[in-house]
Amino acid sequence: MAAPFACGPGATRGRVHAEDESAHRTPFQRDRDRIIHSSAFRRLKHKTQVFVEHEGDYFRTRLTHSIEVAQVARTLARALGLNEDLTEAVALAHDLGHTPFGHTGEEALSALMAPHGGFDHNAQAIRIVTSLERHYAGWDGLNLTWETLEGIAKHNGPVGDPVPVALADYNARHDLELATHASAEAQVAALSDDIAYNNHDIHDGLRAGLFTTEDLLALPRVGDCFRAVDRAWPGLDPSRRRHEALRRFFGVLVEDVIDTTRANLVALAPATPADIRRAGRMTVCFSPALWADLRELRAFLFTRMYRAPSVVEMRSRVTQVVEELFPLFLATPEHLPGEWQGDVARAGDAAQLARIVADYIAGMTDRFALKTHAALTGRRSALCGDYADAP
Repeated sequence: MAAPFACGPGATRGRVHAEDESAHRTPFQRDRDRIIHSSAFRRLKHKTQVFVEHEGDYFRTRLTHSIEVAQVARTLARALGLNEDLTEAVALAHDLGHTPFGHTGEEALSALMAPHGGFDHNAQAIRIVTSLERHYAGWDGLNLTWETLEGIAKHNGPVGDPVPVALADYNARHDLELATHASAEAQVAALSDDIAYNNHDIHDGLRAGLFTTEDLLALPRVGDCFRAVDRAWPGLDPSRRRHEALRRFFGVLVEDVIDTTRANLVALAPATPADIRRAGRMTVCFSPALWADLRELRAFLFTRMYRAPSVVEMRSRVTQVVEELFPLFLATPEHLPGEWQGDVARAGDAAQLARIVADYIAGMTDRFALKTHAALTGRRSALCGDYADAP
């Protein structure tokens, strides 16, 4: 049974473009399905988290990460009495706005777009689902419900000043109430993102040989899970030992969110979804003790993984790709595909043209960015494979 503070599909604030309701799916189920069938969602298959896409089939991509986030989100939503479909829709959409090459690509594009209003992946996700997906006869975008759009825009909390230009432009036409917190469903999606990447970054770092399981024993919670496995199964095969310990760590994170959020809900006693939005703080969250331990884990991963020499070298190489593509397209927009030329013709100033170029580059997969860079510069990188997928 849904909790009174859950977002019910029958009470949705609706869509910008009116549509007949489906006889078989709720509005939030339709949102989820439209996200899954979008071009931007498919491109996540070849966009990476930390490593460049070609480095190994085992490493997480934005697509596998989004699926993992959605799985955790449904579990949490069910345990808390929330709407699972809305939660899943926000979880699946949360990374749609990411550039190629993970956060490295976003940092490069943000710097390049600084004179033109900046770049933010959450705001870019809103641009994608409200404008850049152009497949429907009656509108641009996916025509998602207000609740799903709100969740994408502010699942990490209220959006303060300065509001990213891309998000501000849309919000001026369709108020998403950026100064308030999002629904409990969107907050669950945000915490599920934290749970998923904290766990799988350890997996990927171990796989890449950037640290060992013994290095993890000093970390709070993670080390406890390894020691518990060693007590239960002494001498366990290293691969099984690692998987079993990290499976337990995953469970620790999920259980903490459920217990902490339930306590918060008792204290808040929300009667409607609006009570969650007006609470003034995140209702769905980790306990302070676990959050402190996660900060220690993130510091470890920052040093040993995100700033490992091999990763830093790769960051430098892919940053150069983005830094060279952007001014090239800005100076010669005729290199953009034919379907983008209408937008180029309508661009009224340099900032609008820069936004179009940023939209195009942000939509690239790792492999397509490398191939395009090689084709336009005549310098084929050792990272570039024989790929043909386009944004």
